[in-house]
This record gives sequence, C-alpha cells and structure tokens, in this order.
Amino acid sequence: MQDVEVITDVQKLKQGLKELPEPVANPVFVVVSGLPGTGKSYFSRKLEERLPSVIVESDALRRRLFHSPTYSVQESQRLFNACHRLIEELLGSGISVILDATNLVEQHRERLYLISQRLRMKLIIAQVEAPRDLVQQRLQGRLRGLDPEGSSEAGWSVYQRMRTRVERIRRNYFAVDTSRDITPVIDKIVREARR
Repeated sequence: MQDVEVITDVQKLKQGLKELPEPVANPVFVVVSGLPGTGKSYFSRKLEERLPSVIVESDALRRRLFHSPTYSVQESQRLFNACHRLIEELLGSGISVILDATNLVEQHRERLYLISQRLRMKLIIAQVEAPRDLVQQRLQGRLRGLDPEGSSEAGWSVYQRMRTRVERIRRNYFAVDTSRDITPVIDKIVREARR
C-alpha cells in the first residue's frame, strides 16, 4: 500500500514540473543546501538557465501534495520519499536534476548521496548562504509578496529554529554567497557538470 502511495505522489509531483529538457548521456545531480531566505531558489533558477535540468523544489511540490501543509515530520517524510523517487526517475531517463530544498542534516543528505552512487551519476553540492541581516530582509519581503517566483512560506522564526539544526556537509561542495555575484560559482558548477 505504501509503495502505491509513493507512485501516486510521484505522479502528482510530475504534474508540477516545468517542461523537461532533452535527455543527455551524462546527467548530473545538483543538491542545493541552505537555510530559508539564503537564496536557494534564486540560485537554482540561475543555474538552470546555464545547465539544462529540471528543478525539484520541495516547497512548491509540498503544496502539490498537501493543500494546507503542516510541515509535520510525517508530511515531510512522505514528500521526500516521493521527491527521491522522482529524482531517480528523472536521472535514470537522462534528465539532470537540481534539488532545491534546505538539506541541512547530513543523515538526510546521505539518501541523496546513495541515489547518485546507485545510478552512477555525478553529484554536485552547493551550499547557499547569505548574511543574517540580508536573510531577515528577504524573509520580511517574502511576507509582503515581493518574490512572485518564491514558493517558501518560511519566515524569520523558522530560519532561527532551523539555524540550530545545520550540520556540516562532509563532502566537497561549492560555497555560494548570494549577497555577492553568483556568476563565478555557477561557471564553476557548469564546468564541473560538463567535465
């Protein structure tokens, strides 16, 4: 029964994706990690402009599965089980994927590492950061609807709570400070993806 639920959830998530790029011989899996308001979605959209891929954005896809999200542990498990299955399907069919989610805990990232190992796909990790005062400004702007493309509902209190749960990434990663020009990091990631 649980497997049927995951398959149904994956179908719903697929309906929320933009048009898929053409499959390639060597797709890559880009995992974007960072606290709310640091610019993960902005960074992901800019990277997608240079690297033909599909963005799997957890905030937008959560609302496809749950009309009134509660952000409970059970809801998050169901969402990410479906996201992981969707990512495997996309990578397996030659589509590069950018996962836009907080990905703050190493145990959760381990599942992503396993997907890339099992499928023998190149894994690229980007840790997105920004100064706290800028994050607070962005999150206040989010509440006023200043980012029409943003899907996150997280505010400053969520940022403060999640800040205590951030774990060090134990693999090589690209550090991205979105208060600066992100073009040089995107250039490096695109080169790494094509290597």
